[in-house]
This record gives sequence, structure tokens and C-alpha cells, in this order.
Amino acid sequence: MIAAYCWPQSGKANEKIALYCHTEADSFQIEVIRQGAVDDRVLTESGIPGQAQTITDTLAADGCDWDQSYEITIDPDWSAGFYLLRLQDSDGNTADAFFVVRQEQPAEAMLVLSTSTWNAYNVWGGLSYYTGGYVVSPMRPLQPGFLTKGDPYMNRIARFKEWTPEDRKAYFGAGYDPWTMAAGWSNWELLFVQWAEQQGYNLNYAVSQDLDQFPDLLDGHPAYISVGHDEYWSAGMRDTVENYIDAGGNAAFFSANTSFWQVRFSDDYRQMTSYKCQIKDDPVYNPDSAPSLATMWSDPLVGRPESQMTGVSFTRGGYAHMPNAPDGTGGYTICHPDHWVFADTNLKSGDTLGDDDVIVGYECDGCEFKFEDGKFVPTYEDDTPEGFEILGIAPTHLWETEEAPGNLADNYIGELNWVAERIGGADTPENRERFTAGHAVMGTFKRGKGQVFTSGSTDWAYGLRDSQVSKVTNNVLTCFIKGE
Repeated sequence: MIAAYCWPQSGKANEKIALYCHTEADSFQIEVIRQGAVDDRVLTESGIPGQAQTITDTLAADGCDWDQSYEITIDPDWSAGFYLLRLQDSDGNTADAFFVVRQEQPAEAMLVLSTSTWNAYNVWGGLSYYTGGYVVSPMRPLQPGFLTKGDPYMNRIARFKEWTPEDRKAYFGAGYDPWTMAAGWSNWELLFVQWAEQQGYNLNYAVSQDLDQFPDLLDGHPAYISVGHDEYWSAGMRDTVENYIDAGGNAAFFSANTSFWQVRFSDDYRQMTSYKCQIKDDPVYNPDSAPSLATMWSDPLVGRPESQMTGVSFTRGGYAHMPNAPDGTGGYTICHPDHWVFADTNLKSGDTLGDDDVIVGYECDGCEFKFEDGKFVPTYEDDTPEGFEILGIAPTHLWETEEAPGNLADNYIGELNWVAERIGGADTPENRERFTAGHAVMGTFKRGKGQVFTSGSTDWAYGLRDSQVSKVTNNVLTCFIKGE
């Protein structure tokens, strides 16, 4: 076996990235490849001495205390971006690792990769948040499939229920586990980056921890971008993005389930904590008020619904094109075609956007709304921000406990039950009925001096090869970057 990780996960020109590798082989080699519209190999090294590192029973929570295997100095000529490390040892075993290069000067937009969510789903070396853990460490390898995999359009979670037995055998036979469909670079961000670079956008890059660690990370960037499945956020991450928007920045959430759960980072970012539904086990639990409680941001004890930042919430959305969830058309039913977001698309009210590529799939965020004067408008009976404009909708469903797939921890509680309990006041049939049928909602709103667009679906990036989805995305970025 060979496995590896980099620390820190991001850096700037002339800073150093340490590579930690476990292998029982005599030596290994690496290729460092910047991935984007094209792959660019920037570094190769062979004959690096192999070392069998210590693998403890607690490394999933504590992180790996490994000896450094190799050190990479970030070349000033390397562009900002995602850098994949391909490793192969002298016995022929292979592994992947990554780091991100941040450029010093602002670019047109800052793309922050959802690395906190990758970490939450990673079961390498022990428990994740979905298999019984409360503390997970990013200082460890990622399971195969988070960083690279074949054919992302086929190997996506929103297509899982369509797989034949042969498809499943091929996926799991390649060494991937089910959790690698739910998070990771290879599932969403890579598709977006390939499209954005083909369109000519100049992006800067960062990881989740950077949003927490550097409050000025977004300064000077006209736009901030979130892509795919961006589920786990710390208070520092929220502060950085919300302060940026209030000061006049623009946030494009081509993502969903965004900031659903609060996490806490340790001071050295070696650990990330979330108790999710086991709130009374959290040391900061207080039945009157607990703003740092590591549970739903929408929980009354936290009192900071994610919709204040994104406009929408998973509590009013749910699953789409998944087992025990509606398929709908796979796209958004358009309900505000004269909005600037749809300029030059020829879309009309009632048309669908992105149905061929199922852009409304997996996890979706929404809001409560009503039909009024020929349009869907927020009721504002939830936490939807004032002025939010609904541009498209699609049906979703929150899972009850027994509806979720297997392989979950015994203490798993379905989001429908938990939302009914915490937001509705009790997990009763009446409250479950209130929240069970949600919607993915695409929309925009202004906050402070800035503005926000939300796709309302994790799977927006899968539609970027469609001309209309591409045009909407270009409209958003052009408006946010150039003010046009």
C-alpha cells in the first residue's frame, strides 16, 4: 500500500509544502500536475526513499504524525490552482495527494475548494462524520476517488440509482467507497475549473481553512465562488464571506447543502469537530443559547441560518434524483425569465433549464414560497432574506431516518426528523409533513453593498456543457466580475 497527504494544503509562491508518504516499498516517485482546462506537469521526482509510517487507531481524529518524505517549494511561475500529486512506489502501487497554490494578487474571482466537506466524508484510517466520528483530521490521506476517478458524468451520486450491477462492480472494484461520490475535487470543482478556464476566467484558489484563517482572503476579488457540495463551515468561514459581501463583494454559490453544518477548527487546523445531531454531547451545548454549537447553522440555539448568507437552506430543500426522492425533470422550471441572469438564453416561463444533464441532483437548497402575480415569491415565514428573487424551482425531499442509504452510523438521524425536531419544535408526523416536500430554488438577492447568486443544487457543474447553463453561469460571473 502507498498513501500520502500534503501539509499545509495551500500556499503561495516560495512557500513550502511538505509531502508525507507511507509505503513499504524501497522508493517512490511523484508527478505534480496543475489541473485545469489542460493538465500541466510542473515537477517530477523519482528515487525518493520509501518509509513505512506509523498508522495508529486514532489518526482519523488526531491526524497522522508521520515523518516528512519530501518538500516542495512553490515556484513563483506556478499559476494559482489545484495541484495533483500522482505517486507510484517501486512495487507499482499508486496514490494521489494534493495542494493548492494561492496567488498573492487578487484575480477576477476566488474559488474556495470545499476541503472541509472532503474531510468530513473521508474514512481513511478511521471514522468519518457518517460512520460515527465527531472529530476528523485533514492531516491524513484521502480515500481513492476524492481526487481522481474515471468519467465523472457517469460516476456521480445523482446517477447512482441508475447503475447496473456491472457499473457498481466496476466502481467499487476500482477501490472507491460510496463516500467518494459525495465529496471531492473529482466530483464537482474539477468540472467547473475546466469550464471556467476554457471560458477565459482568471481564478484564484484557496481551501476551506484559508477562509477561516485569513479574514482578508477575499479582499480585492470582485467575486467569490463556491462549487458543488460545500456542506461544512466554521464561524470564521462565515465571517469572512459575509463581511466580504457586506463590503461590496459578490458571492456565486454554484453549490448546495452549503454551510448546513457548523464545524469548529482547532487552533492549528489539525482537527475539525462537528456533533451534528448529537448536540448534547457537544461541550459547548447550552439549552438557552449556543452560537458555536457544532450542529445545523439553522438550529435555534445557533441562531445563524445559512440562508442569511446564501439565500436558501437545505432545511427547505432536500434530495433530488436520488433513492427515495423525486426526479422531477432533472432541471429547473423557470419562473422569472426576464431576469438579467437569463439574458440571451431565450428561456420562457415554464421552460426547464439543465434537464438533459440533471443539474438538479443529489442535495438541494430552497426556501418557502407562494405563487403570486404569476411568479413564485418567498413567504418570508422562514429565514429567507428580504429581497430574494426566485428564478427557478424543482421538487426535492428530505429523508427520514429509515429512507437513507445503508452504511451510516447507528446514531444517524434523518434530516427530516432533525429539522422537524429542531425547527418545527418536535419530531411529529405533522411537522415532518410540513418539511417533507421541499424545493431546489435558484435565486439572487442583495446583501449589504454586495449581491449573491445561488444555484440551489450541488450538481450545477454537470450542466456547464449545456449552452443555456453555460450562458447563465457566464451572465452571473460577468455581472459579478465586471459589473455588467
